[in-house]
Amino acid sequence: MSSDVPDPTDVEARAVENVRIEDEMEQSYIDYAMSVIAGRALPDVRDGLKPVHRRILYAMHEMGVSSGSSHRKSSSIVGETMGDYHPHGDSAIYDTLVRLAQDFSMRYPLVDGQGNFGSMDGDPAAAPRYTEARMAPVAEELLEDIDKDTVDFSANYDDRLQEPDVLPAAFPNLLVNGSSGIAVGMSTNIPPHNLGEVIDATIELIDNPDATVEDLMEHVKGPDFPTGANIVGRDAIYSAYKTGRGRVRVRAEFEVEEWKKDRERIVITELPYQANKARMVERIAEDVNEGLIEGVSDLRDESDRDGVRVVVECKRGANVEVVKNRLLENHLEKTFGVINLALVDGQPQVLSLRETLEEYVAHRREVVRRRSEYDLEEAEDRAHILEGRLTAVENADDVVELIRNSEDRSAAREALQEAYDFSEAQSEHIVRMQLGSLTSMETAEIEDEYEEVQAEIERLTSILESEQELLGVIKDELREIKDEYADDRRTSIVEDQGTVTHEDLIPEEEVFVVMTEDDYVKRMPIENFDPQGRGGKGIIGADVKDDDRVTTVFRANTHDYLLCFTNQGKVYQLKTYEIPEMGRTARGKSAVNILDLDPGEDITAIVDTDAFGEDEYVTMATRHGYVKRTTGDDFENIRTTGIIAADLEEGDELVDVEVTDGSQDLVIATEGGMTIRFDESEVRSMGRNARGVNGIKLQEDDAVAGLVATDEEDGQALLTVTRNGYGKRTRLSEYRTQSRYGKGLIDIKTGERNGPVTAVKAVDDDDQLVMMSERGQIVRTRVDEISEVGRNTMGVIVMAVEDGDAVASVDDIPAAAAADAEADDGDEANDEVEADGEVEADGDEN
Repeated sequence: MSSDVPDPTDVEARAVENVRIEDEMEQSYIDYAMSVIAGRALPDVRDGLKPVHRRILYAMHEMGVSSGSSHRKSSSIVGETMGDYHPHGDSAIYDTLVRLAQDFSMRYPLVDGQGNFGSMDGDPAAAPRYTEARMAPVAEELLEDIDKDTVDFSANYDDRLQEPDVLPAAFPNLLVNGSSGIAVGMSTNIPPHNLGEVIDATIELIDNPDATVEDLMEHVKGPDFPTGANIVGRDAIYSAYKTGRGRVRVRAEFEVEEWKKDRERIVITELPYQANKARMVERIAEDVNEGLIEGVSDLRDESDRDGVRVVVECKRGANVEVVKNRLLENHLEKTFGVINLALVDGQPQVLSLRETLEEYVAHRREVVRRRSEYDLEEAEDRAHILEGRLTAVENADDVVELIRNSEDRSAAREALQEAYDFSEAQSEHIVRMQLGSLTSMETAEIEDEYEEVQAEIERLTSILESEQELLGVIKDELREIKDEYADDRRTSIVEDQGTVTHEDLIPEEEVFVVMTEDDYVKRMPIENFDPQGRGGKGIIGADVKDDDRVTTVFRANTHDYLLCFTNQGKVYQLKTYEIPEMGRTARGKSAVNILDLDPGEDITAIVDTDAFGEDEYVTMATRHGYVKRTTGDDFENIRTTGIIAADLEEGDELVDVEVTDGSQDLVIATEGGMTIRFDESEVRSMGRNARGVNGIKLQEDDAVAGLVATDEEDGQALLTVTRNGYGKRTRLSEYRTQSRYGKGLIDIKTGERNGPVTAVKAVDDDDQLVMMSERGQIVRTRVDEISEVGRNTMGVIVMAVEDGDAVASVDDIPAAAAADAEADDGDEANDEVEADGEVEADGDEN
């Protein structure tokens, strides 16, 4: 080697960087993963689209392939999208275009396809040279105002063109059409929804920024799949909307028909979302041939363009219920795993229903603001030109003379600017005006246009200066979209009837249910407690902890559905047999796995839903004296996490609940011994989220203790029981009807001996009562043991309570139920503990 040539090993390697291979692999993989996550697999929360969807729609927009144009070859649309915006394979783009046109994949298809675009049987679409497409009308709403600087644009892959980062999206497309995709290390699976429901929820969130998921679910009942079918149960829906994740069971729609004498068939008319119909029929046939499904004589797919129809014919004498259950177990139900994962500011995030709508509203707020700024600038520019034209018209002769005496256009513009202080734009426009514009009719048109432009400037300015005006525009535009495109819900939500509860094995019996402040609960058979005489101490009914106390005792049948109302204004639904049965001395079990009560939330009233009839109401009273009525229909399909029954003001509590029929009188009793009776019709029916109206005017330091519903001719008595165990019966006829929100009448003297009123009940002479103390003592006694006296008396002792103890709850056992529960009528009464006697007093009526 020549001495002039340096040795390569001595040359400093300035362009080489030493790195650890694991670090390089990690960073390269992260870069790749983020590229897939943000640029391919996940939708943007604002418009609900992945880049390929957005590019296809924007390419069609630029091509002029709108809903009003003729269809264009799909291969042409794919080519334009691939060449200008999406540098990936044409098959991937075409597959996306096909899905956007499938009415069984998209709840509201964004592409109007012509030709073979596949089927529910898994048939592929025809080649792109054979199919044609154009934008669907609803897709144009996603692109509305995109030319008005409403969204940001970025350079396309080769820097030749600009493409939108997101579409303006006039409706929440992410929820409406859903999305699915698999990225690196994460995936998304968002179900489609009903457009009208989603828009209503969006408007609710705009009107009430503090709206909870429960409030939004008043509008969005659940996913609404394009193929219809049924969602089984509501718990998974609530979980998905609350946390962004959930597993929703979707069941096919079917019915059992009698088609020949002694023969029945099962006809399937709707399938779960994304189910392959041909594969399902094939698998059913395989199970029939292998003997896994017995009693099937024939299986046919009679589906056509009008809809799905799969017929399963049963053999003569076959048990159709067994066949149906086998089909449900293996073929007619499918789980949709909800993963509400979308890009928020370019980062993947799992979103609740509320968060998804919040992000959309923020996007629309920005779109409307930018559009208004754009339109305002355009309007101001037009007003500026019109002002110049009006000035030119007013000085028409001089302007014409000035222009005619100018050497050229440039000189004319300069002369106009100097003579009339025109801007360059105004002078340019005037120089180019035609003489026909100087007629009186043209002048009037200019003045009218100027007034319209000024009104538009004023409107746009108010939108930009007022947040409420801007939000009002968003709501109005959403309502227009709803009016134009909303349709009826296709997917029904049914209760879960597939879970085996062994209800038939549970005997129907009358039981007592006991709940404590620390949420311990149990049930005990009524026959464990023989009736005693008035004033007895009773026997132990629950072994409560030192720092716990009994709050509620009530009678129920083991097969009853109960509505459990809490002091915080919520209501839960419960099957009585779901409560564990335990002995008298047992404390009970924690209710956390039965009712999802919040800390400090106590059951204050129980309503048996079997008591609901047509045109009946749930009537509620609160501690601060409010009363409200809500139709029984509003309390159907209650989630395990409960729903709102009344919107309470701060510090108020729900005290008592009655089922009424609209024609009864209501009696409200207070802890201080006052009562008021008024006609139920004075309380108008209102929604669950309402607070109610004033029922009684409370004296200082007084509070409502209970509510009673009665008929004028029922002959019942009002039973009042106080905290210290005293009580009395008074005929309801002694409580005259007054107007709502009065002070009422004196019912019972409270004071130091009696203590405050604990409960009031409307009772018949042959009814029985069950009373329970805070420390767990329970007494069952007959109503006729309690003397009937007038109003404004002291009453007699009905339950002997020890020092430091108090009556916690009272429940009425109607005569018929008491008779059914008693196995032996020869019970022994405890020694009667009399009070000082019945004390009459002539108290003033307030």
